[in-house]
Amino acid sequence: MLVVLAVLVVAGVALRLALPNIVRFYVQRALDRNHEYSGLIGTIHVSLWRGAYAIEDIRLLKATGSVPVPFFAARRVDLAIEWPALLHGKVVGRMRIEQPEINFVDAESPSDAQTGAGGPWMQVIKDLFPFAINSAEVRNGKIAFRAFHTDPPVDVYLSDVAATIENLSNVRDEVTPLFAVVRADGLAMDDARLEYEMQLDPLAYRPTFRFALRLVGLDVTKLNSLAKGYGGFDFEHGWFDLVVEMDAREGGVEGYVKPLFRNLRVFDPGDGGFNLLAKFWEAIVGAAAALLKNQPHDQLATVIPVRGDLADPDTDVLALVGNLLRNAFIRAYLPRFQGTPSDRRMLTFAPGQSTDVFFK
Repeated sequence: MLVVLAVLVVAGVALRLALPNIVRFYVQRALDRNHEYSGLIGTIHVSLWRGAYAIEDIRLLKATGSVPVPFFAARRVDLAIEWPALLHGKVVGRMRIEQPEINFVDAESPSDAQTGAGGPWMQVIKDLFPFAINSAEVRNGKIAFRAFHTDPPVDVYLSDVAATIENLSNVRDEVTPLFAVVRADGLAMDDARLEYEMQLDPLAYRPTFRFALRLVGLDVTKLNSLAKGYGGFDFEHGWFDLVVEMDAREGGVEGYVKPLFRNLRVFDPGDGGFNLLAKFWEAIVGAAAALLKNQPHDQLATVIPVRGDLADPDTDVLALVGNLLRNAFIRAYLPRFQGTPSDRRMLTFAPGQSTDVFFK
């Protein structure tokens, strides 16, 4: 009997010592199934009492072309059983990601671009954990858009990202059509706070969701690499606000995008520049902005309606121009939510805060 017990103890200890290598092989195999991206991982930690394991220093690199930054990197990814869900009779998992970074890259050739499109990311996540993921948390993340072929190179990013995803598997058995909730916030260019909230039905056959996004008070000069690289002009001064609401049902989308520029100045003839063509273009852009802005509020703004199929939505150009003129000559827009035509007023941003604060 003692011999059998000793053998079991030794076998258990050996299995426990081998578990990190077993899990490492399991994770690496899941990452290698995506042929467009290669995966690199660091140390694996296993915690049996939590029903969890953690991956340190994970990186996904594009296998084709020459992209100098990873598509995804994180200091630590922790996957564990969500024990409170057992009270609801379901075995699901939770995921916590620390210091993640996602890099989207635009390039002249598709092989050097990096969008993540076509990558079976949901299947990769499913393969990393044997149970369905019900909740997730992101700490201190970063999302960047880069272009290395422009002059100057473009680097626009959202840092200090904190996000939560709740009830993806509908553990609470809610009967509302949009039962999963995503909340996120971060700093745009280390300067202005961005807030985001989304409610969705992850089990719907076609995308069904409602989301709202708001950015207020971004110094436009921080976007000069983007403006110069793609528009051929510089911002001299000003502030940028952005409000977006979208409502999608079974693949059809309806909503709007509201960009606002305050105290905007594009052209400065005394900045010492010499490129005559560039200065001429800046002068045209600056003159158009001055002509179409609301003079009492020193603001250039419009509302862009979006409607149609989610894969290829239509934007109403006439409404865009009409709203631009309305802001200029009738009434200035404010950086607040105005509701979609099918407004159900579900979003809150802050727990317990009335949606009437945002939808006015």
